[in-house]
Amino acid sequence: MPPEQRGILLVTAAAVAWSTTGLFTRALDLDAATMLVWRGAFGALGLTLVIAGLQGRRGFAGFLRLGPAGWLYAVISGASMLCFIGSLRLTSVAHVAIIYAVVPFLAAGLGWLTLRERPTPLAIGASLAALAGAVVMVGLSPDGNPLGDLMALGMTFGMALTMIIARAHPGIPTLPAAALSALLSAMAALPFAAALAVTPGQALGLAAFGLVNSSAGLALFLLGSALIPPVKTALITALDAPLAPLWVWLIFAEAPSSVTLAGGAIVMAAVVVYILRDRPRAT
Repeated sequence: MPPEQRGILLVTAAAVAWSTTGLFTRALDLDAATMLVWRGAFGALGLTLVIAGLQGRRGFAGFLRLGPAGWLYAVISGASMLCFIGSLRLTSVAHVAIIYAVVPFLAAGLGWLTLRERPTPLAIGASLAALAGAVVMVGLSPDGNPLGDLMALGMTFGMALTMIIARAHPGIPTLPAAALSALLSAMAALPFAAALAVTPGQALGLAAFGLVNSSAGLALFLLGSALIPPVKTALITALDAPLAPLWVWLIFAEAPSSVTLAGGAIVMAAVVVYILRDRPRAT
């Protein structure tokens, strides 16, 4: 499989894994800081086990080879997750997901400015369409909360930056960087956690949250985003926007407003058209 096709599949799988965030935050009756501590701890543990299983002891040498770019990625990624979980506790899942749809627009601009990767007209059009969907939802829907929306925007900007870093430095040890990111988010939230004691049922849910959403999502994203341009990475991860409220609607009957659904439909259409029209060709 050509590297670009492999990158598209990996990033798509990451978007599906990340789309479960709202589902877990609604299912777990815990404060945001406690949730972040356990999610980060289980996420870091899962990624460490993956490193050991795939690369053995030599894989842990990657922590010593992160360099400034790897540490910067981990710090920004961890901070973005703090904003992400916080926003989900303050505003609707649909609002957070659709606000994230502006990430292709940010990634395209940052990639152009820093990497001189000029996006194609199709990529620009799809990014603008995704941005329009977010504007429709945020500007007209009554579902949101200003502080939650602001935190979601901070998360979105942070994710755009991580895409640029991964593309500019493809030699970053991906799995160690992801494990460090999960661990940093847990350490940052620890002083604010109300109580770390959880029930067995909550512990099981937190383990699934960390392993599926954090471990799998971060690893797949890091591996895939180094293989494709930032704007393409951003557009594919925007699939999180329509998927996240879908899971919450199916499980918890948290129905989004008609305006939110319209914004999500615009985002989904933009991503699907872009992927179908810009498929990489095998060599």
